[in-house]
Amino acid sequence: MSVKAPKMAGLKSVAPKAAPLDMVARTGNEVMAEAMRQINPDVVAAYPITPATEVVQIFAGFVADGLVDTEFVTVESEHSAMSACIGASQAGGRVMTATSSQGLALMAEMVYIAAGLRLPIVMAEVNRALSAPINIHCDHSDTMLVRDAGWIQIFSENAQEAYDNMIQAVRIAEASAVRLPAMVTTDGFIISHGMEGVSLIPDEAVREFIGTFSPVYPLLDVDNPVTIGPIMFTDYYFESRRQVAEAMKNAHQVIADVGAEFGDRFGRRYGYLDAYRMEDAEVAVVALGSTAGTARAAVDAMRQKGIKAGSVKVRVYRPFPADMIRATLGHLKAVAVLDRSDALNNHAAPLCLDVTTALYSTGLGASRPSPPSERPRILNYVYGLGGRDIKPADIQKVFGDLEQAARGHAAFAPAPQNESPMYLGVRE
Repeated sequence: MSVKAPKMAGLKSVAPKAAPLDMVARTGNEVMAEAMRQINPDVVAAYPITPATEVVQIFAGFVADGLVDTEFVTVESEHSAMSACIGASQAGGRVMTATSSQGLALMAEMVYIAAGLRLPIVMAEVNRALSAPINIHCDHSDTMLVRDAGWIQIFSENAQEAYDNMIQAVRIAEASAVRLPAMVTTDGFIISHGMEGVSLIPDEAVREFIGTFSPVYPLLDVDNPVTIGPIMFTDYYFESRRQVAEAMKNAHQVIADVGAEFGDRFGRRYGYLDAYRMEDAEVAVVALGSTAGTARAAVDAMRQKGIKAGSVKVRVYRPFPADMIRATLGHLKAVAVLDRSDALNNHAAPLCLDVTTALYSTGLGASRPSPPSERPRILNYVYGLGGRDIKPADIQKVFGDLEQAARGHAAFAPAPQNESPMYLGVRE
């Protein structure tokens, strides 16, 4: 099902228009590094951290073998890595990096600065749980830590999407109407180290697609000096932050346009949401990342039982596609939002907060004809923390809860949502 909102494209894949591309067996980390090789950035600065180490380790091999012209900067921490990226980007270079978990947390100070300076840095972010306790496996708590830092966030369901998303992220970040950093996420070990068949694009086609980088106000343009990162008190700080917000708003159309052009060229069309069996659905689950595939298997099982189930994958998390969420989910009786992170606020986890706001907002541009009582009941589930598996049977259980919620069962709070998330797969 293709979902459309005003001036925004939907998202189902389309039949290839281009010639068949080479299919190879690769891990998520390998194809992200391969995309970086094809992009051939001016500078990569990075510090190793599991499970993202392999991305830059492989890319460092490309540098050593002379396959790219990149200046590879080895630094003493992730904070320094992002600092070096900021300097290189401000100097006028096309810049990339990679990190995960505590590395992204250590970067957080500089992540905000990169967005505030409108620097189109692209990051491969391999999702991993935040400590404590120490854990090296997947959840989305690291990405959620900086979800409102001003970075575009694109989630990948599999290695193919990780590869395609890295290439598109460059075009999106560097668009003149955007000029914001972007991170492409993959689920740690599940995608980063899982071997899959991936269709690769020829080097020349990738470079033609991303084009030549044209820096704006480069620091090394000594004939046109500028001041970078000045102190702004009450006189201009507010206006500066408003410009970042406007750039994120502009990204909506750019992401749709880039995804459509990518599809026209290479046969895989991308947008914001992937809606599965939603045409006649009465209940649905919403998820990010690799869990979307598991959700589709659960949907098929429930359909065989006569339940009108559907699922929605959110590919672009920032900017959040609120209009599309309303258009896709607004007619349902009940919705379950699956969060692979926990806000620890005893209320709702991050993705659920965004979905609920989208469905129940009454602000400008968000008016709906139906009263709140007719909108979906929303159930929130936290799952998979620290890499714990989620299986189709787990999501089938969620659909059982949705069926009860749709019938107004007393166990589930009235709309919009339950007062606190439920924990799926935890040993209580």
